Amino acid sequence: MNSTSDAAVSNAHRLLWAGFMAILAAGVAFGIRGGILDNWATEFGFSGKELGNIAGAGLTGACFGVIIGGVIADKVGYGVLVFAAFFLHILSAVVTFVATKGSGTPESVAIAYGYLYQGTFLFAIANGLMEAVANPLVAAAFPNNRTHYLNILHASWPAGLVLGSALCWVLDDVWGISWKYQLALYLIPTVIYGLMFFGQAMPKSEASKQGLSLGEMFGDVGLLGGLVICFLISLFAGDFLQSMVGPNATYVGYAIGGGLLVAIGLITKFSFGSILLFILFLAHAMVGAVELGTDGWIQNITGNILTSSEGKFLFVFTSIVMFALRFCAHFIEKNLGLSPIGILLVCAVLACVGLNMTSRVTTFSAALVALTVYGIGKTFFWPTMLAVASDRFPRTGAVAISIMGGIGMISGGMLGSPGLGYLKDRFAAEELQKADAAVYADYVSEKDSKFLFLPSVKSLDGTKLGDVATAVKADTASEAQQKVNAASIQSNRRTLVADSAIPATMAVIYLGLLLYFKTIGGYKPVSLS
Repeated sequence: MNSTSDAAVSNAHRLLWAGFMAILAAGVAFGIRGGILDNWATEFGFSGKELGNIAGAGLTGACFGVIIGGVIADKVGYGVLVFAAFFLHILSAVVTFVATKGSGTPESVAIAYGYLYQGTFLFAIANGLMEAVANPLVAAAFPNNRTHYLNILHASWPAGLVLGSALCWVLDDVWGISWKYQLALYLIPTVIYGLMFFGQAMPKSEASKQGLSLGEMFGDVGLLGGLVICFLISLFAGDFLQSMVGPNATYVGYAIGGGLLVAIGLITKFSFGSILLFILFLAHAMVGAVELGTDGWIQNITGNILTSSEGKFLFVFTSIVMFALRFCAHFIEKNLGLSPIGILLVCAVLACVGLNMTSRVTTFSAALVALTVYGIGKTFFWPTMLAVASDRFPRTGAVAISIMGGIGMISGGMLGSPGLGYLKDRFAAEELQKADAAVYADYVSEKDSKFLFLPSVKSLDGTKLGDVATAVKADTASEAQQKVNAASIQSNRRTLVADSAIPATMAVIYLGLLLYFKTIGGYKPVSLS
């Protein structure tokens, strides 16, 4: 591979590594946040669903950033979006750090929840804006080898997870440093990416060079693709407006989603859109749920099954595997004879197997093997999906890959993270009630846990669960606490099995796509020229 001939502009590699650093900042914060969820549960008494909501806000906000940024990128310029992202990354830190336990009353805890949610949401918008810049920039800067360079760009995500998780592991478990100081560390790569982007000329997408209008760029998305993103936005709007509108918030959310779908119809003159792109959008919604949603919980889950320190180490290790492998996409594609779709199919199978293996582990060594399989599986999902959309739909410019990124993020935030939180709540309550009804009555929370159209279930009290974790770690747990801990472990095992159904479904989709491309002569990139 000749990296010089791959580059379409002279500063292509500077832009690649500036984008790398921006996504690294997002990964650092995500890794740290995943490690301090237990701190927030203990300090504020949040339920698993509430923690899932906050973690989910770190993904849903990115959806709006990446979609809005992708739609306007070719019109306002990438420099404006970089400045906006940089500003919001700083602002999010200010808002998040305002959160304090205060008097510990329900009102003060609710205020802290609001600050944590809003700060995380602002951070996610900034991440989304940077995705809207980095993905089309790299695709335009390296048009001859998009799969390889987009995988390198997104190697920054696991690199950030490694740094964030390792820092959290040392600062939290070893030194006991406040979670605020830990989270503030993401500001370091934020400043670096701002300096790297400063003053750089940025290339345009192929569609922008051809002078295509916004409606023409949206043509392949059409009503079919719009249906996917508008449905997810309607879920978010309904959830976001719940406190203001009440029970009717769901219908208001659907009205907002329907209005956006009509707007897409008007922009595209009610183009039906590409069925292939619609399928890719659906698959990427599953990618977001299984990759981002699982990443947000996996330290907590494996830390509960084994120990907190082992859970953090396993997350760091699998992220290192993911980071290293993302530099190997070119080798796999060219030397192993796998097309991007073939890579995705293999990854889906491995992710499904890895999650099921993890659900059965009882020792650290077994967990290391199981999570390595899962880590290999999830490695190529996100960047390879973006490369496929960019390869096959060049006339969409930054629009299709930005919408695809937004779908993955909002799915991770609205489906993956809270969905796993709901399952953990549900299974833990079921297991404890089955084991000892009296202990269950003592540990059950007054707050119900609900997810989408599934029935409300009782959850266990987050503060009491924190006390159980502390007692187990100190080997001073009472008989009742041991039963609670056993129920929690079993709930995590069941949650991982349920989670594995997502990559299993993805494998079926990718197999269908592989067969489709075989019928049309194989997978090949499309060019407007």
